[in-house]
Amino acid sequence: MSFRIERDSLGDVKVPADAYYGAQTARAVDNFPISGLHAHADLVCATIYIKKAAASANAALGRLDGDVARAIEEAATEVISGKLRDQFVVDVYQAGAGTSHNMNANEVLANRASEILGEPRGTYQRVHPNDHVNMGQSTNDVFPSATRLALLLGHDSLIASARLLIGALRTKADAFASVLKTGRTHLQDAVPITLGQEFSGYADCVNRGADDVAAAAEQLSELNIGATAVGTGLNAGEEYRQLVIGNIAKETGVDVRPAANLFRVTQSMGDVLAYSSAMRRLAVEVGKVASDLRLLAMGPRAGIAEISLPAIQPGSSIMPGKVNPSMAEMVNQVCYQVMGCDATIAVACEAGQLELNVMMPVIAWNALHASTILTSSMAAFSSHCVDGIIANEARARELLDRSTAAATALSPYLGYAATAEIAKESVRTGKPIREIVLERGLLDAKKLDSILSVDAMTRGGIVGKDA
Repeated sequence: MSFRIERDSLGDVKVPADAYYGAQTARAVDNFPISGLHAHADLVCATIYIKKAAASANAALGRLDGDVARAIEEAATEVISGKLRDQFVVDVYQAGAGTSHNMNANEVLANRASEILGEPRGTYQRVHPNDHVNMGQSTNDVFPSATRLALLLGHDSLIASARLLIGALRTKADAFASVLKTGRTHLQDAVPITLGQEFSGYADCVNRGADDVAAAAEQLSELNIGATAVGTGLNAGEEYRQLVIGNIAKETGVDVRPAANLFRVTQSMGDVLAYSSAMRRLAVEVGKVASDLRLLAMGPRAGIAEISLPAIQPGSSIMPGKVNPSMAEMVNQVCYQVMGCDATIAVACEAGQLELNVMMPVIAWNALHASTILTSSMAAFSSHCVDGIIANEARARELLDRSTAAATALSPYLGYAATAEIAKESVRTGKPIREIVLERGLLDAKKLDSILSVDAMTRGGIVGKDA
């Protein structure tokens, strides 16, 4: 590999000759060979949107030469379109605050803009990473603003994926409205329910989680770009701040606005934590649905088997014909990871000190990773699992008829103690509830049949009171 020599404030640095990044990025590559993970694509885009908006604002204010600004904007447009992504090489686990990420972006844009203006990479005569690309900025306002913007760039897809799953669950709720089955609490038989009622609960649980995410996104709309190092706006100014954020909103179509208190948004990543916590809640709801579907499909001969999940792949390398609930298992694993991401974000947010939270890189990566995998998993769960669920109606009714929980409907007529004795005798002898009640002469057959109507039990109230 051939190299060029660049110089920063610490001295000479060898940089790959064909690299668009420069000295500070090269130092970060050497210093942090930690995970092999690099900046999330949305974080790269968000950072570059900010750089593009800043160049335009600085040109409009007469601070930056128009040709230089246009070259930076052109370079930014290329990166946003997907070019030069292999030049963002800094590890996720890097020095605090994301300085290396910010400089990676500054150097790539400076070198590409220099090329556009006819200068070789690494010279920085016409376009300098700090003086021009980073003009009016600090890592301390770029990185938190980029994190918020990156999450907002993925927000619509996350919500759309959740709504897709909600719609699939509601479709099944309608389709299974008349499928009677045993309810279960404490993993024990409970009073009758319909499979449709069960699925309607799933749909609304996920819907409430999605609503929380949508509400939390509002907090991310406040950007602190223009706050520079500590929130005072040194080297930026109010007019610049308004122009940059207006440019970002126009360029991205995302409804962002200046932070009401620059010091709050520079000090704290709490708004990102709120969004992460909402994603965690959504993951908990989705994970619970996945776990329940695995239970309901358990079998097919020696389990519950009230539903059948689509067979998407062979389930065993040793047992021919075995099919596993693979999609639900995948979703569970994703949801556990989202919860883990949120735990990392929580402790990293608490670690903010004085005027800045230097743990922003790990916060950003975990929040964006959680958003990405939750989005993809819900979409796959909908199309490859929920859409294809089949109700095993005969099996559900078989288990319902064997359950003694329907005896609960007798309590208003016979009392709790007497009903419990009947249920225990049914379990002990295997006799149906109806037969025991008639043998004891407790109710006449017509009224008893009305009370023990499992269909009526799913509609609530005192069953049989009109008989």
